[in-house]
Amino acid sequence: MIVRGVTAVVLLCGASAAWAGDKPLYQPRPDWVVAAVEPDFARLGDSDPAILILDQQQRMRDGEVRSYVDQAMRVSSAQMLTDIGQVKLQWQPDEGDLIVHRAEIIRGAEHIDLIATGQRLQVLQREEQMEQLQLNGTLTATMAVEGLRVGDVLRLTYTVTSRDKALQGNVQAFQPLVAEPMRARFARTRFSWPTGNPIKWRASPEALHPAVVSKDGFDTVEIALPLAKQPDLPADAPLRFRPMPLLEASSFADWAAVSKVLAPLYDTQGRIAPGSPLAGEVAKIAARTTDPRARAAFALRLVQDEVRYLFRGMDGGNYIPQQPAQTWSLRYGDCKAKTLLLLSLLRELGIEAEAVAANSGLGDQVPQRLPAPGAFDHVLVRAVIDGKSLWLDGTSSGTRLADLDDTPSFRNVLPLRPAGAGLLAIEARAAARPIAEVDVELDQRAGLNLPALFTATSTLRGPLAAMMQGASSQVGKEQIEQGAQAMVNQLFGDALLSEAAIRYDAETATAQIIAHGLVGTPWRMTDGRYRLTLDKTIDQINFQPDRARPAWKDIPVANGDIGTARYRVRIQLPDAGANYALDGDQTFPAPIGGAHILRKASLANGLITLDDRIETLGTEIAPADIAATRAQVALAKSRLLSAVAPEAYPARWKAVEAARRNGSFDRLFAAYGKVIAKDAKDANGYRNRGSFLAGIWDWKAAAADYGKAIEIEPDGDLYLARSHTRQALRDDAGALADAEAALALDPSSTAAIDQVASLRFRKGERDAALTMVAERIAAGGKEELGLVGLQSQLLGEAGRAEEGVAVLDAAIKATPGKADLFNSRCWLKATMQIALDTALKDCTRGIEMAEQPASIYDSRAMVYFRMGRLDDALADLNAALEVAPSQGASLYLRGIVRRRMNDKAGEEDLAAARLMWPRIDEDYARYGIKP
Repeated sequence: MIVRGVTAVVLLCGASAAWAGDKPLYQPRPDWVVAAVEPDFARLGDSDPAILILDQQQRMRDGEVRSYVDQAMRVSSAQMLTDIGQVKLQWQPDEGDLIVHRAEIIRGAEHIDLIATGQRLQVLQREEQMEQLQLNGTLTATMAVEGLRVGDVLRLTYTVTSRDKALQGNVQAFQPLVAEPMRARFARTRFSWPTGNPIKWRASPEALHPAVVSKDGFDTVEIALPLAKQPDLPADAPLRFRPMPLLEASSFADWAAVSKVLAPLYDTQGRIAPGSPLAGEVAKIAARTTDPRARAAFALRLVQDEVRYLFRGMDGGNYIPQQPAQTWSLRYGDCKAKTLLLLSLLRELGIEAEAVAANSGLGDQVPQRLPAPGAFDHVLVRAVIDGKSLWLDGTSSGTRLADLDDTPSFRNVLPLRPAGAGLLAIEARAAARPIAEVDVELDQRAGLNLPALFTATSTLRGPLAAMMQGASSQVGKEQIEQGAQAMVNQLFGDALLSEAAIRYDAETATAQIIAHGLVGTPWRMTDGRYRLTLDKTIDQINFQPDRARPAWKDIPVANGDIGTARYRVRIQLPDAGANYALDGDQTFPAPIGGAHILRKASLANGLITLDDRIETLGTEIAPADIAATRAQVALAKSRLLSAVAPEAYPARWKAVEAARRNGSFDRLFAAYGKVIAKDAKDANGYRNRGSFLAGIWDWKAAAADYGKAIEIEPDGDLYLARSHTRQALRDDAGALADAEAALALDPSSTAAIDQVASLRFRKGERDAALTMVAERIAAGGKEELGLVGLQSQLLGEAGRAEEGVAVLDAAIKATPGKADLFNSRCWLKATMQIALDTALKDCTRGIEMAEQPASIYDSRAMVYFRMGRLDDALADLNAALEVAPSQGASLYLRGIVRRRMNDKAGEEDLAAARLMWPRIDEDYARYGIKP
């Protein structure tokens, strides 16, 4: 990439030069400069801006640009003292001089001349940018300003001269224009040139119309700064609608003149000497194939892979490339050197090719710019094979034969031809190979409501792959796993990693992150059926352009850069996929939000497959099409592709029993074993396996895993988890000990308080339990309401139901919008068999308010059960289980209701509820309810 110089945004690096000056000169201010308007330095106050003077003047004459700067900065703070107390001035000695006119401290009415007191700028070789792969030859003159204080003004005045021999006597000048909210007492930009010289100038934004003033043989354009605050523009506006405020000038008549001046720099005649090492490389390629495309691919790979990138800006190198033989010998070069090398190789191989200048980030703005080399910051090769333009960039990486037709996002380029050429628009083509591919395989054969095994692979190509290859050679196993974990978390949310690896294939120039592990089921119960959203492509399209302002109504919407991505999914289903279906869009006949999506989806032989290829061409959405495109995207988002399970899919407890019988858990346990084997000192593997075991109601094994995790790294959540498993195993003493340990680690934990209080209450320590809960509620906090329900229920079970209701009455009065409180009051009344009529109202109100009302349906079913309205109770229990099929309390009560209705299915419900909670009979017996 080409670097922007001191006085201009410059292009294209070299061999030898006559150095104008490698030390700063100290001279009076030149006569051509118009002095800045000075403030009264003795009357400055805190309300004055930090920038008192920012005067920038450039004179173009006889192929030279003289850039004059006068700046005065008020030191308003200690931080600013640090920031400006070390002066740094830069220049290119092979192009001109640094001339210092003034360096002074102004303290009230006192002017302290730093140069007169013996302070001088010290010259450093400016190679600090080596970490940015730059060798720019810029010199830096520095001065640690002695005696500078907060409240002082530091004033520096200097000129940098520049005569670029590559421009053949032409000149160019560029000055960004600062705008409000930046403040300054005096600021301006001023360009001048001899009257009659063919200098063109342009100010942006277009609303600026400074007058050209002719005086004393020079024409002058002057702009007072700062400009008014620039109008807001939508972030998705094309770049040509968002030009940087800029004053630019150029002596080039047109783009053809620029092309003609730069073309000789890329003349390849004689660049590869017969018998030279480069000639040998040409011969090797020629011997391998006669196919011009293959030859071009081999030549490009040679330049990309064998020559590292390093910007070289010394010795006129902003534009002049180093010679191919030197580049090959040094094995480094910048875009200019790599382009000249590649161009020479291609022409020796008989391939039509030319250099083209480009702007790597602002190509959309180039046609609006003045013709000048400074409009560009990059150069690459345009080859023509079989009448097709191929854009070959030696500074990129990983380009292979399959990628030759890919196009860059530069939009507009300038061919560099001896006869000159105008701008050439790049016709965008979709990338042949995706820049990024994601492949996901899910093994859901154990059951939709159980964890799934996954393999996730992210494949990167080109520069991204090269970056990963470099990074992977410098990182260890832990860092690789961290990268893989980040990838799978983006895909699945939380996931458990069992294996991870990074691979690089030099032939395809692709790098892969491969991860294996387990993830909680992604299927969700909706409208009584398990569903899985497969569509991540449409879901991630965000088309919400704002064109509400009248000034924005004619601005199109930019649609990103050229690129191709791919997303593939394979899901193995239970029961060989019988009675599963796909719902939503399986194809897309037209672009969606400017993206072409080529989709293939199928469901066969127990396997769901989805293959999305997403191609973007950097196109724009015209203003007239925005409304229709927005509607199109909204419609697509309403039809996201999803998989739908059979309507009568077995409940989770049935899936668990089936998996135990058919060995489906073996694969899951093997994966958990790999997680633990990775690091036996990591509690996470035991924690996750314990959670899975508890989820399939293997309480003893779960307690053992939680115990191992606690031995490694105890925390409150682990103690609580083991407390619940011990309680299920009827080890109430152990359960209480664990709950108390959790509470000791986190005294604010509502879950720990709930468990400790409940266990103490069941143990017979009723008063202590109630006191504990009351004290915690009295302490306040955001979790207070969560304990009110517990307090009221314990009061009810202690024979003080009316007090419990009163507690809830007060809480509801204070916070009337909480569905949970209405549910608690309904449940208390139902279990204690009091005020059943108002209990019914409480539950109904809670159902109306709640987003997830499954537990409230269960409470209302209890009310109906107490009333003897078994049909109504059954209806509510069915509604609860439709939303939450594993809600054990609802299964238990439904089993009782069905028994009383002489429905044998009740036995199955009771068995399921007891599997999920072995002590559920005890719980309901406290309410006087038995099967």
